[in-house]
Amino acid sequence: MQTPQVTLIVPLYNEEETLPHLIERLDAVLASFPVETEVVLVNDGSKDRTSEMINVLGLSNPKYQIVELSRNFGHPYAITAGMQYARGNEAIMILDGDLQDPPELLHDFYALIKEGYDVVYGVRKKRKENFLKVFAYAAFYRILKSISTIDMPLDSGDFSMISRRVVDLLNQMPEESRYVRGMRTWLGFNQYGYEYERQGRFAGNSKYSFKALMRLAYNGIFNFSEFPITFITRIGVISLIISLIYTGYALFMKIEHGAVPEGFTALLFTITMFGGIQLISLGIIGEYVTRIFFQSKNRPLFVVKNHIVNSKKNG
Repeated sequence: MQTPQVTLIVPLYNEEETLPHLIERLDAVLASFPVETEVVLVNDGSKDRTSEMINVLGLSNPKYQIVELSRNFGHPYAITAGMQYARGNEAIMILDGDLQDPPELLHDFYALIKEGYDVVYGVRKKRKENFLKVFAYAAFYRILKSISTIDMPLDSGDFSMISRRVVDLLNQMPEESRYVRGMRTWLGFNQYGYEYERQGRFAGNSKYSFKALMRLAYNGIFNFSEFPITFITRIGVISLIISLIYTGYALFMKIEHGAVPEGFTALLFTITMFGGIQLISLGIIGEYVTRIFFQSKNRPLFVVKNHIVNSKKNG
C-alpha cells in the first residue's frame, strides 16, 4: 500500500453490533474517494467481540490499521493514539464508531481542506437524541464559550478533518487532561464549521457515562477558562462586602439603640454560607492541584497492547 494522503481515525468501545455496518459504509466511502486513504481503528479496551472482529479485518485488508489499547483509557486518549499512529501526510479525519458522524462527509471535508482550511469541524445543527441530553449539551457549549479564554465554537465535537501540520502540533501537546476539541481550537490556523445533522446511534447505548461526560466538561472548563479561579476571588469579595455590611449594621444598632442583633437562625445561616463558600473554593483549587499532580507523573497517555499494519499492496 502506498503512503496514504488521508487517514480516518475511529475510536471503538464495545461496538460489535455497529461494526459491520460501520465497515460497510467506510468501504463504500473509500471506494469512491479519489486519493489514497487508510482507516485507523482504535480499540479502547472493548469487552465484547470488537477486538476479534477488527483484528481479522486488519490482517486481511491493507486499508485498515488496528491499534489496540491495553485497557479503556477513554475517548480523548483513543483519539490521541489514533493521531500518533496516523500516516496520512495531508489530512486526518476523526469520527465516532457509532455512525452518528457520517463518514460520507469525507468528500466535503476534504474539499474544504484543499481550499486552504487547516481544520474543518462538524457543527451539529440537529441532534436525534432525547430532549434533556440535547439541552444539557447546548447549555454546556454556551457556558464554556462565555467563560473560555479562546473563541470556542458552539455545538462542535471531535468530528473533524485536520491538516497534517495541525495533527503534528497536537501530537506535541502532552497535557494529561485532554479536551481535544479545545486543543484543536487553541492552535488557531484557518478553521471552518461545517453544519450537519447528527444521527442517533445505530445500535446500543452511548458509551459515555455521566461520570465520563462530567470529566470531559471539567477538562473543557479548567483547561480553557480562568473563570474557576476568578470565581473564587469574586465570591470572596462578595463575602467580604456582606461581612462588612453586617458588621456596620451591628455597630449601628449597638451605638444608636444599645442592642446587638441576635438570633440562632442568622448565625446558622452565616456559618453555613461561609462554610459552603470555603468548601467550593477548596474543591476548585483541588481540581487544579489534581491536574498538576497527574501531569507531573509524566506517565504515557495510553498503552498499546497490539498494533496491526498490513503493508501488502491492494489487488
